[in-house]
Amino acid sequence: MQISIIDWIIIFSFFAVFILIGFLTSKKSGKNSKEFFLSGRDMPWWMLGISMVATTFSADTPNLVTNIVRQNGVSGNWVWWAFLLTGMMTVFFYARLWRRSKVLTDLEFYELRYSGNPAKFLRAFRAIYLGVFFNVMIMATVCLAGIKIGGILLGLSPFECVFYSSLITVFYSSLGGLRSVVITDIIQFVLAMVGSIWACVYILNLDEVGGLNNLINHSLVADKLSFFPSLDDKETFLTVLIIPLAVQWWAVWYPGAEPGGGGYIAQRMLSAKDEKSAIYSTLLFNVAHYALRPWPWILIALSSIVVYPTLSDISSSFPGIDNSIIGNDIAYPAMLYLLPSGLLGLVLASLIAAFMSTISSHLNWGASYISLDFYKRFVKKNATEKEVVSIGRISTIVLMIMAGFLALKLSDALEAFQILLQIGAGTGSIFLMRWFWWRVNAYSEITGMAVSFLLAIYFQWFHFDITGIELLSYEKLLISIFITTSSWVLITLVTSPSENKVLLEFYYKIKPYGIGWNGFLKKNNLVKFENSVDSPMKDLMLMFLGIVTVYFGLFGTGYLIYNQLFIGSLMITISLSSAYVANYIMSSNTKG
Repeated sequence: MQISIIDWIIIFSFFAVFILIGFLTSKKSGKNSKEFFLSGRDMPWWMLGISMVATTFSADTPNLVTNIVRQNGVSGNWVWWAFLLTGMMTVFFYARLWRRSKVLTDLEFYELRYSGNPAKFLRAFRAIYLGVFFNVMIMATVCLAGIKIGGILLGLSPFECVFYSSLITVFYSSLGGLRSVVITDIIQFVLAMVGSIWACVYILNLDEVGGLNNLINHSLVADKLSFFPSLDDKETFLTVLIIPLAVQWWAVWYPGAEPGGGGYIAQRMLSAKDEKSAIYSTLLFNVAHYALRPWPWILIALSSIVVYPTLSDISSSFPGIDNSIIGNDIAYPAMLYLLPSGLLGLVLASLIAAFMSTISSHLNWGASYISLDFYKRFVKKNATEKEVVSIGRISTIVLMIMAGFLALKLSDALEAFQILLQIGAGTGSIFLMRWFWWRVNAYSEITGMAVSFLLAIYFQWFHFDITGIELLSYEKLLISIFITTSSWVLITLVTSPSENKVLLEFYYKIKPYGIGWNGFLKKNNLVKFENSVDSPMKDLMLMFLGIVTVYFGLFGTGYLIYNQLFIGSLMITISLSSAYVANYIMSSNTKG
């Protein structure tokens, strides 16, 4: 396939816009670290919310969804839909607390909450562990998607895909900091949504697919439409639905869905004007991420089953593609191959935009860890603001180079997703409890991080338990969660809490509620802090309403697509009603 002149014009026009934004924001962003990494803490909530969505709308996301749908049907998406629970908990329990902390990065939180050398070690180590190694792994999976898309649609080699797609991203990210990232995210999100919806409509009307009604009644697709896995397949029902909803959402740390918030999600909350803006921006992210975006990807994935029923069909259709990267995830770019000129350029631009949005956020986030939490805090404490920004810009370039090289070694997006889940297994509960239980200390987090990592390494190389029985992936996950959670709780109980002075300052600054601080208050003869804004019952109700809003909106849209109009309309009505009630409660009780 030849990319037409109009396709290239569309693609390069957006490149020019992104570079221009980088230049226009570079002067203001280069003033100091607060401007470069938090955009001056004056960004509107809706821009921050869309920026979060754009960051998670990566080039590898539709590939991952396609992989899931082709293997496990629509219901397979529960492996990531379940993270809505932790997302809504972050909105209503943690967003205001993050903004209230006024830290520059979520790693600075460690020395706000914990004390002594363990807190310093935790901040320094996680700056490198998350900011470099973990962050590079995430970006490499995104680059892998770029390799597969560029290989099929542009005929580029893996190295060319990584080099060209990274060059402009690094350029505007290092120039404009978070401000340029957020502004370009707005453009990228709109472009990505328009591109995915338009492509979906076109693909559904291909002769090979025969329209929406023909697709949902097709023999190869009919058994993949259910929103819930069949009870007849107990293993799939357990691994796809029960474990994600019962355990995974609170026990597993995963980038973009961290229990209690973290990473670039925390960065956006910390960039908000006030607590109310932090809440609304994170709420917008969760609604758009789970309810607004998935259906175009799902429908294209289902269509790919009709056009390319097997991997050999994809391989034979694209003989120039390296067999090592042929997988179910490559079916998404294979479907885009069928688009006409003009639309192809728009969709390609949208995928490139999605790639750039995710990479730019991860670069800025990772660079903030390296420059603020490691360099300024431990290497050169008297570093000037200009020097910190310069280290951030250099880090941006180095991180991109490392991610590009690692991407050339990967082959499957779902495999990388599962590895990241395994590494974070059992640590999620720490990030939830550290705000609301005074006994959690730096040793708790060090233990959880170390045990979960060692277990992930063990299960990556050895697939058996101590009796020699081969373990399934969900069994490995559950074992890791149990051992890691038990380990950090035990260490918490046998070690001393943080220094009393540090806990006092944290309590009066953050104002956490609930019974988890009763022991601390009793120890210090203090009266529990009470206010009309923070209420666990109100926040729990808002969390429930948020979950109902999103899930009923998601599945209501699905039923309408499946032409089941009554149940679809009913679920959409319930979704909108829940959103109205939630907004009423928030507007009457949330302070600015």
